[in-house]
Amino acid sequence: MSLSIGIVGLPNVGKSTLFTALTKQGGLAANYPFATIDPNVGIVDVPDARLQKLADIVHPGRIVPATGEFGDIAGLVKGASEGEGLGNQFLANIREADAICEVVRYFKDPDVVHVAGKVDPAGDVDTISTELVLADLGTIERGMTKAEKESHRGDKASKTKLETMKRLDSWLNEGHPARTMDMTDDERASIHDLFLLTMKPILYVANVDEDGVSDELAPIDGVTPIPICAQVEAELADLSDEEAAEYLEALGLSESGLAVLARAAYRLLGLQSFFTAGEMEVKAWTVPIGATAPQAAGVIHSDFERGFIKAETISYDDYIAYGGEAGARSAGRLRMEGKDYVVQDGDVMHFRFNV
Repeated sequence: MSLSIGIVGLPNVGKSTLFTALTKQGGLAANYPFATIDPNVGIVDVPDARLQKLADIVHPGRIVPATGEFGDIAGLVKGASEGEGLGNQFLANIREADAICEVVRYFKDPDVVHVAGKVDPAGDVDTISTELVLADLGTIERGMTKAEKESHRGDKASKTKLETMKRLDSWLNEGHPARTMDMTDDERASIHDLFLLTMKPILYVANVDEDGVSDELAPIDGVTPIPICAQVEAELADLSDEEAAEYLEALGLSESGLAVLARAAYRLLGLQSFFTAGEMEVKAWTVPIGATAPQAAGVIHSDFERGFIKAETISYDDYIAYGGEAGARSAGRLRMEGKDYVVQDGDVMHFRFNV
């Protein structure tokens, strides 16, 4: 399991520069609208300092972090919901993402054109929010005709879907994103197949000037944006680890903005990591918060989940404090957990299962 994030924004806000830095694979970055037409997709490591500390104890052959998928999606413009620019293509691509990372231009560079003619973060956010809401309204309106026919069958599920869609139609017409409407679990499940854009969780990246990376920014829709200078991050991506650390220190930063972004995206989707640690590798595995031990075993291999017996479990803090598995076992800190155990972030686990 991994996260899938679509990087969106107006043209020329720094999406492709940010993507290039994230993935270190060179997405096309250019000073003109629609430089990105097809979504570039890259796999990004989720930084986790705990991996190295585990490795310092185990001395594995390799360290394998959790990963996420980031996609650089073509710039959106006003009227995209009606096909303006590359609107239809944009909307189709974003539907495939689990969450949205919206890049908002805060930097002032006069040599980089702005599609609206001025730097206006609030206006940019409003433009994209409006287009996503309008696109969802179109989806709801098209779907209600079918839902009304299905509701005549009289089954509860069809009625629930129709009533939920009617409520959403009113809610969206007021300009609110679908994710902010109160819904029961049944209501949410009933409209899942609509893949509404405004149901997706969202985080904001403020692409700032180099001297703005430490600024405190006002929240956008209740979400505090992550200040990142995409150009600085692109430069960091070309440096060795030692050179990057020195550069960050010179900027007064303890870590890159991309490390902050990757972890924020991880949290946004309600994900956490557990670890396996051995001579071959130390590896982070991704599971939803609330996953049980058998579900965690299934992330490694489906056979592990089907034949699950027990999970030998040590908390990360205990594993470090007692110098590894042997020390934790001697101290009585290794636990045998069963099928009902809810995995905690940082658990170091070894699964027993029947073949």
